[in-house]
Parts: sequence; C-alpha cells; structure tokens
Amino acid sequence: MRRVLTLLAVSILAGCAEAPKAPEPEPAVEAAPAAEPEAASPKFKSDTLKYLAGRNLKPQPTRPLNVKSRCSHRDAIGTQTRLELLVKDALVKTFSAQVAIKGHGSCRFELKDFEQAERLPQALLRHKSDKDCSVRMWEQGSQVTVAFNSCPKSCEGQAFDYLWPVVVDARSGRCH
Repeated sequence: MRRVLTLLAVSILAGCAEAPKAPEPEPAVEAAPAAEPEAASPKFKSDTLKYLAGRNLKPQPTRPLNVKSRCSHRDAIGTQTRLELLVKDALVKTFSAQVAIKGHGSCRFELKDFEQAERLPQALLRHKSDKDCSVRMWEQGSQVTVAFNSCPKSCEGQAFDYLWPVVVDARSGRCH
C-alpha cells in the first residue's frame, strides 16, 4: 500500500514538473498623468430605471392648479402659519401668507406685492420690486405646495433662513 502511494505521489510530482510554466507578466508601463482627470458620468438614468422597473408609475399630469384655502396651523416647535389662497385655472386670485417663526421673526407675503409670471406647469409669482423673490405653487397628488424662494426682504430678522414651504390639502384646504 505504501508503495502504491509513493508511486502515485511521484507521478503527480512528475506531472507538475512537466507542466509548462506560465509566462511572467511584463512590468506595466505607467502612462503620463492626464492634465485633467476625467469625471465619471453619473449613472442616474440607469440607476433610476433599475429602481423603477416593474412599477406602474405614471408622470404627474400637467393641468391648471385649482385650490382654495383659508387656514391656520401651529407646528410642534411653535411656528404659526396663516394662509389665504384662491387659485382658479392656474390664475392666482387671492394670496396672503404670514409665517411667524418662534425666536426668529416673521414673514409676510401679499398678492398686491407680486405679479404672476407663469401659470403652467407651476403657478409662479414674482415680487414687483425684489425680482429675485418668487413664490411657486404646485400640485402633487392631493397636496398643494407653496414655496418661497430668495425672499429675505419679506421677512424680519433671520426668519427667512428658517422658512419652509406651506403644504395645503387640496381637498379640505387645511395647512400642514
């Protein structure tokens, strides 16, 4: 038995000795560094498609905004919001918003200070004297968002730094 194992071991070693050696890899020549590193293009399109595959999602329809709200809301940290809003067929008829942010001041927006610049896909109001200031309104499902952009002059103190969009339930007119 020992003799059989010895012969088997010798034949295996002989087979290994006869196997051709793999050629050694040649040393890699480093290329000169490029003047500007190439930015990898993002894979947003394929990543998005990967996560959306198999879902029955449809784009939000572009239609004229219609909402009516007269609401008041106080959140957990003491921010008080009052909103009066009437939009018919994407034409803003009434708009008045006051947001008092506890410890930071308040912001006030009135339709008389704005002119409507766009109706679709979003209602857009631009301030008459402060051209950077704008208010956008859009519908997302059953909610309407009223967002304020670049309007620190409409606020006292540092209130604009803490101002969030106002969300309105389109069916009930309640603020969130």
